[in-house]
Amino acid sequence: MAAPAEEASAAASPPPPASPRDGVTEEAPAPPARLRGFWLLGEDKSVHRALGGGKTADVLLWKDKKTSAAVVGGATILWVLFEVVEYHLLTLVSQVLIVALTILFLWSNATVFINKSPPNVPEVQISEDLAVNIALRLRADINKALGLLREIALGHDLMKFLGVIVALWILGEVGELCELLRLMYIVVLILHTVPILYHKYQDQVDDFAAKAHTELCKQYKVLDAKVLSKIPRAPPKDKKQN
Repeated sequence: MAAPAEEASAAASPPPPASPRDGVTEEAPAPPARLRGFWLLGEDKSVHRALGGGKTADVLLWKDKKTSAAVVGGATILWVLFEVVEYHLLTLVSQVLIVALTILFLWSNATVFINKSPPNVPEVQISEDLAVNIALRLRADINKALGLLREIALGHDLMKFLGVIVALWILGEVGELCELLRLMYIVVLILHTVPILYHKYQDQVDDFAAKAHTELCKQYKVLDAKVLSKIPRAPPKDKKQN
């Protein structure tokens, strides 16, 4: 009498997996792709590529540890001299040049008496290509900034306007708290710490940024519905057709 129950249990049990002997090979299921709707640097951009992908990126990401340590160490020494010891920039430059020129001058004249070759002082000149490249880069950046300011002044993008206003306000508040040299030192430290930390914890930071971006979009929609949409604006001008 137990035959029907055995048949039901056999029908309910899943069929056994096919073995390689049957000529069927199983493929491991691919891991599900991680879905994320917001990336700080874009979907295909790495931190190194976002920083330019050259020598500067290597220094900021501590791939060239000697140069990175030299930059941070030099900035720290300058900050200590000017902020802690209260040394003056013009005085420091003058005294360094006095010591360097005195040593080189005496060394060059002493080689006549000790029969040794004079010091090899390299001839340093700024090449025309370097000057042109710097001027072109500055021109492109300045034109980009001026274009952004013009777009904001014409009222084309409200989000850019709010972002620039907030950034300028933060800059003004920071300027009241610290001097220019201290601010430059803080910027150097940030540039040599934030990119490398973001490179190590990019997934966690992007997840947090995605949540923050979603919440900001919700708050902006509420603000737009209650306040911004009620602000009267000038009608857009019709473009002249040729």
